[in-house]
Amino acid sequence: MGLLLDVEDTAVTRQTAAALARVGTVTAIRLIALAVSEADDNQADWLQTGVHDALVGLGGGPDVAAACGKLARDPEEAVRRGAADISAWADDTRC
Repeated sequence: MGLLLDVEDTAVTRQTAAALARVGTVTAIRLIALAVSEADDNQADWLQTGVHDALVGLGGGPDVAAACGKLARDPEEAVRRGAADISAWADDTRC
């Protein structure tokens, strides 16, 4: 979480979000979702950019939307909210 919400270096935020999105597991996307729920507007922009990088990069990313679908049923409200944001970002990437 410290890397995803690094207030000193937005490049770290972007790169960490991209790396986790490329992994694409429910656990990896859950970490991004938690970060999104705690992020300020600037951090959220960089988290979104990192996820976007993973989805449009060479070969694209894994099915982040499927992981978000599973996280939509997470018992933690913050995870559900963050996953909804990530799912919207993934939808925007496909347009």
